[in-house]
Amino acid sequence: MTEQVTAIGARAGTPVAGDPNGLRAAGLELPAPARIAIVMLSALGDAVHVLPVANALKRHWPASRITWIIQPMPQRLAEGHAAVDEFLLFHRRRGARGLRSFLELRRQIAGRTFDLVVNLQVYLKAGVITGLLNSPVKLGFDRRRARDANWAFTTHRIPPHAVQHVQDQYFEFLAHLGIEPSPVAWDIPITAGERAAQAAWFAPLDRPACAVVVGTSRPQKNWAPERWARLLEHLYHDFHLQPVLVGGPSPMEREIANAVKADARAPVVDALGDDIRRLIWLLDGSALVVSPDTGPLHVARALDRPVVGLYGYTNPKRSGPYGRPEAVVDGYARYPGEPYQPSLEYRADGMARVTVPAALAVVERVLGRGPDAERGRVPELVRDTGS
Repeated sequence: MTEQVTAIGARAGTPVAGDPNGLRAAGLELPAPARIAIVMLSALGDAVHVLPVANALKRHWPASRITWIIQPMPQRLAEGHAAVDEFLLFHRRRGARGLRSFLELRRQIAGRTFDLVVNLQVYLKAGVITGLLNSPVKLGFDRRRARDANWAFTTHRIPPHAVQHVQDQYFEFLAHLGIEPSPVAWDIPITAGERAAQAAWFAPLDRPACAVVVGTSRPQKNWAPERWARLLEHLYHDFHLQPVLVGGPSPMEREIANAVKADARAPVVDALGDDIRRLIWLLDGSALVVSPDTGPLHVARALDRPVVGLYGYTNPKRSGPYGRPEAVVDGYARYPGEPYQPSLEYRADGMARVTVPAALAVVERVLGRGPDAERGRVPELVRDTGS
């Protein structure tokens, strides 16, 4: 989708003489590139944040061919995306078999040349891949932010910058290239077949769905199951929404989901699974999405769904739903109104500060309405709500 969200900190470069679509920025002279490679391998949320970058590159250089080097799981998010002409899959392997992954990719890129490589990842594996690519311009992070000597594999680097939202951090690359990131557009594709499956899945529900992501890969980001249960009771009885558990098939997510279902005094639909495309249309079809800081939250925001993000461990000014600070339940703040800045600091006690009443207040704010009084309150709601 395209949305009028103003990107922060973007500055235009100077066009190269004789080529209005080329640029001169920070000593980098480049005609309009015919072949562009994006290196961003993993993490669903990070892949979401790459999409506006790909869109802006294609918008600025519409004749360019964009290749994205990526791992299979996040590639499922972006498959069929209009701005990406080709995906090269990097099949990550651990241990002694890791070398095989790089050799396979090297065979895929043998004999190929790119005019511009944009390395949006700071880790060693992305640096090695960037080093394997044949290009006169390999743009990456500055030395301070690039980890594992990732900077050594690039030829050009964006300037140092204070910590900001991850989306705006990626827009620094566009600014360095003289490209305007706005209007910010994600444009996650959903096929006609997926629309049909979506319609069939939601048809039996007797009320709008609220997709709920109860687990993440980091235990410190997860909320207590009993608080999830209380929230889901209110969503069902007071807001007339059908809670639908979505997410992946990991043992941790399954354990939390089972605990929530066993405790909640409301019907809960269990839709956990391992199909990213199904997850996308489940989120897209929901009237509300509630989630801690994890990939599906950012997918839902990119789909322009109403979202509520539960934040305590990670800084929401860095990784919150982009452009929607009002959608954050802020347990990261140690006290109400704490004037903290975007940072990489984790706060291990933060999720304990996320209470059910605070989450319900943000639900009301996001939906623009309070509970449906005529529906009746949650029956016998006398248990602890984490207030």
